[in-house]
Amino acid sequence: MCHQSATVCLTKSPTAAQRGVNGVAERLAVLRDPRDRRGRRHSLASVLLTACCAVLAGARSYLAVGQWARHAPLDALARLGVRAAGPLGVRRAPSGSTIRRLLTLVCPGGLADLLGCDPAGSRHLAMDGKTARGSRTDTGPAAHLLSAVLEGGRTVSQLRVPDRTTEVTGFTKLLSPFDLAGVVVTADALHTHRDHARWLVEAKRAHYLLVVKRNQPTLHNALRSLPWKEVTARRYDREAGHGRRETRSIRTLTVTALRLDFPHVAQAAKIHRHRTTSRPARSPAKPSTPSPT
Repeated sequence: MCHQSATVCLTKSPTAAQRGVNGVAERLAVLRDPRDRRGRRHSLASVLLTACCAVLAGARSYLAVGQWARHAPLDALARLGVRAAGPLGVRRAPSGSTIRRLLTLVCPGGLADLLGCDPAGSRHLAMDGKTARGSRTDTGPAAHLLSAVLEGGRTVSQLRVPDRTTEVTGFTKLLSPFDLAGVVVTADALHTHRDHARWLVEAKRAHYLLVVKRNQPTLHNALRSLPWKEVTARRYDREAGHGRRETRSIRTLTVTALRLDFPHVAQAAKIHRHRTTSRPARSPAKPSTPSPT
C-alpha cells in the first residue's frame, strides 16, 4: 500500500503460492521497483535485505544503516545478493543515500503482503491498530498502522490508515485478499459494526468475535439485560504481572433465538474483571534526629 493511502501499488496482488515461498529474496522479486531501469547498480531485493540486516544488527538511523553496509564483510554481501563488479569480482554494498532513497520510495504495504503469513487454515486472526513511534514529522501526523496477526505473533499484513480517517476504513481492504474460511477474526470495539460482521460471514465464510462497549448503546443495553444470573457455568482466569493482579470471570449464553439486532450473532459472552494493583510497600520514614543546640 502507498504511504498516503490504502491503495494497492503492486502490479498484482501476491498469490498464496508467492507468500508460501521460503526464500525472502524470491518473495521480494515480485515487488515493483520504483526506480528507472537505467543506472541500476543494485537489485531492489539486495538493498532491502541489506537494510534489514543492518536494523537487526542494531542500526537505528539511515546513517547507521549506511555505515553497517559499508563495513559489511564480502561473504555477507554475497549472501544478500549484492552483485560483484570489476575484473576481481569485488562486491560493493549500496551507499547510504541509495538505501535511504529506496526505503522512502518502496511500497510498505507490498512488503507486508509479500513477507506476511497466509491465514488460510489458521484458527484465529486478530485485528489491531497501533501508532508507529517516532513517525511524526513537522508537516504530517504520526503513521497509524492496522495489522492482522495470527496466533504466535505471526503477521499476515498491515496497511497505513489514511490521515483524517479511522481503522474502520481499512478493515475490509486489509483482509479482502486472503482466504478466511473457518478463521475466527477478533477485533476491538472500534470494529463492532454490522457491515463488518456481515462481510466476514457472508463474503469470507469466517467467524467473528467482537467486543461490544458503549459505542453501540442499543446493542450494549440489550446484552446487559440478558439473564446472566441464571448462568451457572463460569470460567475463572487469574494473572499477575506488570505490577497488578487481575481476576476474570467469563459467562457465555446462546442467543440465536433472542433476535438480537446484530447479523449472524450466535453467542454472547460477558467478562467481569477485578484488578488489584500490587505496589511495593514504602519503607517507613526514619525519625528525624534533633539537631544540637
